[in-house]
Amino acid sequence: MSQWIRGGARGPAAGHEIHGVPVPGQVVAYFGDNADKIYQLTQWLPILEQLNQHHPTLLVFRKLNALRAVKGMTKLPMAFVRRFDDLATLYYENDYRLVLYVNNGVTNFQSLSYAPAVHVHINHGESDKLSMVSNQAKAYDKTFIAGPAALERHRAALLDFDESKLVPVGRPQLDIDREPALPPSRGRTLMYAPTWEGENDTNNYTSIDKYGVAIIKALLEIPDSRIVYKPHPRVEETDDEAMAAADAQIRELIQKSNADRAHDRHLIMMSGDILAMFSQVDLLVTDISSVGLDFLYLRPEKPLILTDRRNDRRALNLESPISRSTPIIDGSSVSRTAALVEEALASDRHAEERAHQRAFYFGEREIGSSTADFLSAVDRLIEERAENLSAFVRHQGTNMEAAD
Repeated sequence: MSQWIRGGARGPAAGHEIHGVPVPGQVVAYFGDNADKIYQLTQWLPILEQLNQHHPTLLVFRKLNALRAVKGMTKLPMAFVRRFDDLATLYYENDYRLVLYVNNGVTNFQSLSYAPAVHVHINHGESDKLSMVSNQAKAYDKTFIAGPAALERHRAALLDFDESKLVPVGRPQLDIDREPALPPSRGRTLMYAPTWEGENDTNNYTSIDKYGVAIIKALLEIPDSRIVYKPHPRVEETDDEAMAAADAQIRELIQKSNADRAHDRHLIMMSGDILAMFSQVDLLVTDISSVGLDFLYLRPEKPLILTDRRNDRRALNLESPISRSTPIIDGSSVSRTAALVEEALASDRHAEERAHQRAFYFGEREIGSSTADFLSAVDRLIEERAENLSAFVRHQGTNMEAAD
């Protein structure tokens, strides 16, 4: 049961909502955005629960709908803190040692004002999207990255950046044991998992409006196969008319095809954990996003096909090294999608290249080692900060300041 504190007569919107106690802890996982982005945090919950066994961990929200979206998913204590001065009070009263950030939300900088803690950006995926590297990385004490590819990404994008801030830990979310989320199939499972259109054109990597209908039509031609359509969670709420129209047409094509199938019906998965579906996927078609790299890590032995909405193979290869080791669907090849899929299933000539790319993106890690590296890095940072604070003369009060 939730209980309100530090609100008094002002009512819930003015203070905290605590879901589970205690508030004291050593680590804060901070989330300042609305519930529509909560997937950025929820993928971390099992890892944060493991962290909580070593260092008591509190989830801090700035939007009440985000806290409510997480209730029932975890037993970690949660706090809703709307006002900045209440956030400052919460931090200073409980003396947190480390704060984790899963995105670059604008309110992160209010939290960053708390000087005694180590501030660590952990992001919510590993991909070659431009949004994966922000100049805001300079503000955090440390940034946890997956491997060498992320290091190269930061070198290419940032000027005057201290690379010692980068700490390779792999991708802990991929270590979690998941029950298979798809029903068994008698044939091969082919998944089309496109991303959304992004916040702006620069970060738009989706194939839905460009090639999505053609891709689904081609996949439906492949014999002895079941199709799974699993788009990004934000596709369903898109305001882009072309995106919405293509998504609707894709679903209609799948539903019509299912009318003639007694077994192994094609699946439309608008929600659910895509990582729990990968164990049953024999080939993945996706865009430049974390999905393709997650599949590379978990199922390196299975074929992967990427899309390029910009029809610029040279730029794609520079921006996304994994694209050098996969077939590409673009304006010049979309008509051959069925052939590309059948070739990949019959003779996977990119398998060895993908193995090298897996190491480039994630390091020489086996499943399970990323979580150990993550926990070890947190241990080390908390210990180092404790040592530094012991020799640091702290002033009473706070220099945290901002306008709500």
